Amino acid sequence: MKKVIELRGVTKQFDGETVLDSIDLDIYDNEFLTLLGPSGCGKTTTLRMIGGFETPDQGDILFLGERINDIPPHKRNINTVFQRYALFPHLNVFENVAFPLREQKLPRDEIEQKVNEMLALVKLTGFERRNVTRLSGGQQQRVAIARALAMTPDILCFDEPTSALDPELTGEVLRVIRTIADQHTTMIIVTHEMEFARDVADHVIFMDGGTIAEEGTPQDVFENPKNERTRAFLSRYSANS
Repeated sequence: MKKVIELRGVTKQFDGETVLDSIDLDIYDNEFLTLLGPSGCGKTTTLRMIGGFETPDQGDILFLGERINDIPPHKRNINTVFQRYALFPHLNVFENVAFPLREQKLPRDEIEQKVNEMLALVKLTGFERRNVTRLSGGQQQRVAIARALAMTPDILCFDEPTSALDPELTGEVLRVIRTIADQHTTMIIVTHEMEFARDVADHVIFMDGGTIAEEGTPQDVFENPKNERTRAFLSRYSANS
């Protein structure tokens, strides 16, 4: 399998505190990677490094073998869907999804076809003219996903995309992400949705204290964790579920 992203010795500090401690990570084409771990363990910082929203203090990030440490987010073909939807409140659903395509100055008919395809994928056909402020949280997150997909990214990243949603809306968004995963898009997701990670991920990484404490298939990590910190984390999840 082809490596798409490589992190080599990536270290990051904030205010003198080490958040990532010499991380090594390989992400492969068409892989669905899930990052798990307690709050503050470095999951989101890892994702932001890959997306270009943070730069390493030490180490390198490679995309298809090329160093991309200093390449800004808009010049990486990597799109990120955040916890909060980051939609434009003055634009309707269609125009929110079309916005990055218009920035690329694509032909009008191509934009219309692409937006309609993406809205169909996220089950929002018929919502094109709806103001995004009148949508539910789950619908807004699906618009954000459609906008990210419209750019045909090489990698799609999700930073806890359901953390602000109630259980019913969480299921709605996770079903869309599962549909995208079935299309073999390379995806990285930071989530606390353990059942989803177990069911959908190809590769699971458990992080703790800025390091990768354990990684493997969902079966490896969930059913036969070798690291004591992983076992403790999963047992807490099981007790609370």
